[in-house]
Amino acid sequence: MTILQAIILAIIEGLTEFLPVSSTGHMILADSLMKITDAEFTKTFEIVIQLGAILAVLFLYIKRFLVGIDIYIKLAVAFIPTCLIGFFAYKTIKGYLFNPYVVSVALIVGGIALIMLDKWTGSRKGRYADLENISTIDAVKIGLFQCISMIPGVSRAAATIIGGIYAGFDRKQATEFSFLLAIPTMFAASGLDLIKSGNVIHRNDWLLLLVGGGVAFVFAALAVKLFIAFVPRYGFKHFGYYRILVGILFIALSLSLGIKVGI
Repeated sequence: MTILQAIILAIIEGLTEFLPVSSTGHMILADSLMKITDAEFTKTFEIVIQLGAILAVLFLYIKRFLVGIDIYIKLAVAFIPTCLIGFFAYKTIKGYLFNPYVVSVALIVGGIALIMLDKWTGSRKGRYADLENISTIDAVKIGLFQCISMIPGVSRAAATIIGGIYAGFDRKQATEFSFLLAIPTMFAASGLDLIKSGNVIHRNDWLLLLVGGGVAFVFAALAVKLFIAFVPRYGFKHFGYYRILVGILFIALSLSLGIKVGI
């Protein structure tokens, strides 16, 4: 992987991590188009640079974490299902589902779900006054929805936003809870990957990881600010249309370029 390729992937990570379009899916598809050959390190790179995106959310929402302990409890409860399932399914997911065809189908299906979500919610108000007020049961529901995002292309953000609205949040609350739940989830995913794949990281690779993390931080902060202003007014359907278009385009590209499953 070159520095330029690392920067391109980090920009994609930063812009898409917190949008319901699947950052992992976009990076897998970008890998295919750029023909990056070091597949094992690339998979690790794409997970580790998420730390830069996490720090962007932590920076933007630091006041939320200083108010009280309730938000920590609700995020911990929502994180537990992902932690348990992710630990046992790690090898299967990374070994068999990281390919353009799985991603493309997941993008299309998720796009349809987002369009339907907008029609379902409309201007409906949530039943919770604030994020901290969510019940333990509803927090678990969001965590279970997040587990679906282990399939590349589904999008962690899309899964948790849909779960948040199902649990009783309005659009903005569901989006913000998705941002905050990303912090423990992505820290755990990055840490687990470093432990299990540390042997594929060599001395020269750390520069790529640092550059990638820094670029992801900047573009993630920008994306979060714009997204949180966009959603209450316009909803999620435009992201649904985008997902369907990208999914179809990449199926066509993958077939025309002869990309094999299991890259």
